Amino acid sequence: MIRPNGVRRIYQSPGPIYEPEGHASDYWRAARAMKAAGFEAGDLVHNCFSYHLTPGAWIMESGAHALGCAVFPGGVGNTEQQLAAVADLRPVAYAGTPSFLKILLEKAQESGHKLSFTKALVSGEACPPSLRDWFTQRGVAVFQCYATADVGLIAYETASREGLVLDEGVIVEIVRPGTGDPVPDGEVGEVVVTVLNPDYPMIRFGTGDLSAILPGTCPTGRTGLRIKGWMGRADQTTKIRGMFVHPGQVAEIVKRFPEVRKARLVVTGEMANDQMALHVETDHLSDEALKARVSEAVRDVTKLRGEVHLVQSGSLANDGKVIEDARSYQ
Repeated sequence: MIRPNGVRRIYQSPGPIYEPEGHASDYWRAARAMKAAGFEAGDLVHNCFSYHLTPGAWIMESGAHALGCAVFPGGVGNTEQQLAAVADLRPVAYAGTPSFLKILLEKAQESGHKLSFTKALVSGEACPPSLRDWFTQRGVAVFQCYATADVGLIAYETASREGLVLDEGVIVEIVRPGTGDPVPDGEVGEVVVTVLNPDYPMIRFGTGDLSAILPGTCPTGRTGLRIKGWMGRADQTTKIRGMFVHPGQVAEIVKRFPEVRKARLVVTGEMANDQMALHVETDHLSDEALKARVSEAVRDVTKLRGEVHLVQSGSLANDGKVIEDARSYQ
């Protein structure tokens, strides 16, 4: 239970989950990401994250204030009013989702105006290189950061554009989905975060997002670990023949067999005609007894029958998927 004593605000995120905000300056540690995006003291930041219920806008606002920036609390929606405020106040910096920044730029272009934004820190959605290039062509240098309402800033983009540098206030592990087992550097897995925050400590918080550790250090000179960025969701729970199958069940099957290094459950077929096959990495490719025992374990754990394919170690895709839904829904 969160008690109001000693905290500044209490937020509600979907769930519902209630997160407190303490009194520490730059409580969510967003200033580091803003600095890397080129924000400077004296800038006016047009903040288009939501100020309602969730901490999104407050994460950015606290970081901006720590840098010495002023903030216009634009919030979400009200496009015409937002454009009028930008025209009057001429802010140089934007904070918000990339999709809303695109809407603002397109609306301004339709009316023959050019917005004053020259830099932006975006989050909440993927911002692929093609969209970043679109912003660059319109005079806005866009940088991404990865943050959640639970732990605040996790990682941020730098001028090198090579992955995201982990914030110094978090401990990040990349684990195999469905387990708490760390994967080797470079292998895709779920992002698990620990934040030793006295107001709201989070120990091994599973974000549900996929990423991987990048080797080496950032060319900008920052020495912290880097991750590749957001690479999809780790929650791959799939319904097969009326039964839910979870990544944790695949992990349970793997743990029963020392000969198996990794597995991937592939679901194929058409609607109402599901077929599933467990592809397992092993050095014992011709071991029919192993194949039979794994098949029996599949039935035991999932309560479903499926094929088992023994494949060469290292041959499964490095994309973090434990369950691949390749069914046709036509």
